[in-house]
Amino acid sequence: MMVETVLSRSVRLICAGGMVMGMSAVQAQEAAPAPMQRVEVTGSRIPSLNTEGASPVTVLGAKDIKIDGARNTEDLLNNLPQVFASQGAAISNGASGTATVDLRGMGSQRTLVLVNGKRLPAGSALSSSADLNQIPSQLIKRVDVLTGGAGAIYGSGAVSGVVNFIMKDSYEGVEVEANMSGANHQQQNDGAKALNEAKHFAVPGNKGFDGKKYDFSLLMGSNFADGKGNATMFVGYKHADALLESERDFSACSLGPADPGFACSGSGTSVGRVGIGSKSYTADASGNARAYTAADAYNFGPINFFQRPSDEYSINSTMHYDINEHARVYSEFNMHNYTTDAQIAPGGVFYGQQGVLTYENPLLNASWKAALGLKAPGDKVTATFGKRNTEGGPRNSHISDTSFREVLGVKGDVGDWSYDVFGQFGHVAHQDRQTGYFSNRLIAKALDVVTDPKTGQPACRSFVDGSDTKCVPYNLYKVGGIGQNVLDYLQASGSTTGFTQQSAFGINLVTDLGSKGIKLPTAASGVGISVGYEQRVEKITATPDYEQQQGDLSGSGGASPPVSGSYNVKEAYAEVKIPLIDKAPMVEHLDIDLSYRRSDYSTDKKTNTYGVGLDWSVMPQVRARASMQRAVRAPNIFELYTPSAVGLGSISSDPCSGVKPKASAASCAFTGVSAAQYGNIAENSTSQFNGKFGGNANVNPETADTFTAGLVLEPIKNLTVTIDYFKLKIKDAISTVNAQTAFNTCLTTGASVYCSLIHRDTLGSLWLTPNGYIDAGTTNIGKQGTSGIDLGGSYRMKLADMGNLDFTLNGTYLRTYEIESLPGLGSYDCVGYFGSTCGTSTPKWRHKLRATWQTPWNFDVSATWRYFDKVKNDTLSPNLLLNGCDATTPDCYKDIATNSLPTTADTSLASRSYLDLSGVYRFSKKLALSVGINNLLDKDPPVASSGSMVGSFANGNTYPQMYDAYGRFIYMNLTYRF
Repeated sequence: MMVETVLSRSVRLICAGGMVMGMSAVQAQEAAPAPMQRVEVTGSRIPSLNTEGASPVTVLGAKDIKIDGARNTEDLLNNLPQVFASQGAAISNGASGTATVDLRGMGSQRTLVLVNGKRLPAGSALSSSADLNQIPSQLIKRVDVLTGGAGAIYGSGAVSGVVNFIMKDSYEGVEVEANMSGANHQQQNDGAKALNEAKHFAVPGNKGFDGKKYDFSLLMGSNFADGKGNATMFVGYKHADALLESERDFSACSLGPADPGFACSGSGTSVGRVGIGSKSYTADASGNARAYTAADAYNFGPINFFQRPSDEYSINSTMHYDINEHARVYSEFNMHNYTTDAQIAPGGVFYGQQGVLTYENPLLNASWKAALGLKAPGDKVTATFGKRNTEGGPRNSHISDTSFREVLGVKGDVGDWSYDVFGQFGHVAHQDRQTGYFSNRLIAKALDVVTDPKTGQPACRSFVDGSDTKCVPYNLYKVGGIGQNVLDYLQASGSTTGFTQQSAFGINLVTDLGSKGIKLPTAASGVGISVGYEQRVEKITATPDYEQQQGDLSGSGGASPPVSGSYNVKEAYAEVKIPLIDKAPMVEHLDIDLSYRRSDYSTDKKTNTYGVGLDWSVMPQVRARASMQRAVRAPNIFELYTPSAVGLGSISSDPCSGVKPKASAASCAFTGVSAAQYGNIAENSTSQFNGKFGGNANVNPETADTFTAGLVLEPIKNLTVTIDYFKLKIKDAISTVNAQTAFNTCLTTGASVYCSLIHRDTLGSLWLTPNGYIDAGTTNIGKQGTSGIDLGGSYRMKLADMGNLDFTLNGTYLRTYEIESLPGLGSYDCVGYFGSTCGTSTPKWRHKLRATWQTPWNFDVSATWRYFDKVKNDTLSPNLLLNGCDATTPDCYKDIATNSLPTTADTSLASRSYLDLSGVYRFSKKLALSVGINNLLDKDPPVASSGSMVGSFANGNTYPQMYDAYGRFIYMNLTYRF
């Protein structure tokens, strides 16, 4: 039976020993539990016969994983409507090298990831979230996704939910798997093709099979000591090829707005540019100066990776041994090494580099001197420079993470009590090396050129005066003026090393007081109690080299200060499950679950987390459930200890820039623009503006209240329907200040509390120099929350002697997604929107509907329909916090011509439906072949201009972590067991 609903019937069948959930094509021989055995399910530590708790849990089994064809664990989870896009293999610019999961869109730091019920450490020295790359998909037995607060059960981080990976840990036999997959795509976006041809950009042809992935794995296990123990071991290797944005027509150029459609746009740092105020110039073919235009923008997209290349090695082992009937010793060991390259367009001298040009500069011909206003000897002018290092090649982040995790424990029963005592240690070593950059320090020297009095040739001033005899002049005033000797002088690299480390100890005790007669007279079962203690230490250290710390790498986004810190937490918790009524009128079963956790942090913070759940079976066909949770998340090390530094990633556009600013002089004055600067501020074509980011040691824990209420209906045999309402509200949310919202509010109201966050440089810009930025540090912002309805269903239709037809549905209707960026500011709702403030698409409705035909002829066939609702550009919202309207034109969001709203083609991302087909054929009990095609109709993803997606998990003019961006995806899996 297909499982992708609540834990319901599938787990009940497991307890009855009738079926292995998510049964793979070649089943493992794992010992089935005794019929009606009490089991512990995600969301409670108290084993129970009732395997359907008060909180909704979505379950994915090994069979679902095979059908999805997902070789990355992140892709498996991203197919669920409850999961929002986060870090992954489709992100290149800003990649951490990790793969993370984000439930309900509240941020990956608010989703707790467990393996066999125990938490994973932070995934990298660059990220506090768990890295899903550590979890090989081939080893997963099932995945439990609990959406709703579970902090009292599992601790900090479980604000929006828990993802618990249950691994194959009691295996007998040997299983070998080989997988291969890739994309088949027909270039079908005629509009994008025309845009590229108009710019004389290369247009990609149809792709037979690219973006290839393949992996191999070996799983083996055996019982020993007359069945008292089992040892299981897994070894795997996985490889992914690089895929460039140039290989798809819709991403072959960086899209920009050009009403009524798009245009191939790009970066203002092009093949050579020199600016004076709001005017700038570039060299023509003859080396003379001409006015720089938007047509000269550099197309940075094609060189960016759409899919990062990677190699991954995994070793996993588990062991347990029954010493006697009271004690089982167990261990888990996991090790993985993941390497990847995150390639983006060439760096160089990014437009914004300041310097003085003199009439005597020997690289300037008469045309350049006239354009720059240099009329006579002694004249000088302050200029802004920019040039792409097209001669030297792209920038690249070479990232490597090596992790290991060990869990040792003993568990068993003593009298009426069950116990579990464990210790675990996790460590992730991180290394990355940044290449393809110029040194900011050396750029300034290479641009300061004079005539060498000894040779009469152009030379660096620092060469002539002897302060830097290696300096070579950088000639951006003519085409082909850069030689290898210049690159050798200017090119620089940087590196970061570090680690994340977690150590934990815990003890859990569980008993059923029914054996002591402690139960309500109206209930058939006794009161269940779980109590425990946990102690955990978290540590992260990231040490950039000198070049990174000083921000010396041009185009690296600013300085990268070192981060180092640790904290420990001591926690005591308790859970009580009280059966209230059994077998009464209108009550088949009714119980209440109470949980509480007290946490004491070394940062002098103490928190209380608690929850209550109600599970009411009205009759066998109708169940009602509800839960309320108070979840608390303490700040992580990055939020506490990251030093402040200026970097990219604040707002997406400045309506006060350009010769004809889109905002009025009065509104721009609120943001720090002087009368002299108005109309003379250089525009930023890359939509990358500076922000000042950093941690805050004084930030307080955030609190979240979650509420769920739902029904589980089984109106007829083999049909289960679940309807669950959810509401999550986070108070004093730990986050960075939303720079876009602060800027919009200042622009529209002039409120000093927000305008004080805006710091313009002497040129009036927020991007040309590090002195122009918006404060966006970590603090306790206002509120953040979401609400909606989850709909699930499963139905099995028997087809007589032709097998079974199974249907499953998992859908989410999003009612609200509200954020209050700063206390008292007011909130905005991102449901149905995407953009520079709301970020990744937030569709009102998403679903995944699957039908599977299980035949009696050794093969099964599945068809899946995945759907994403349409979303609009967030600047089209009537909310002033989103549309950023000029204060002098309150209704400007209704009139595209008067403000910075998107063009007609940029107003929305259309809905998408994807059809997937898969099948498995079992040649024998030992050999099975699975094949499938996702996105069978080869639909392109919805696209928007790159500027409207700034600050989001965007790449290639779309959201590839959410939509199918590569085209028709074909996969094949061969499994052999002996």
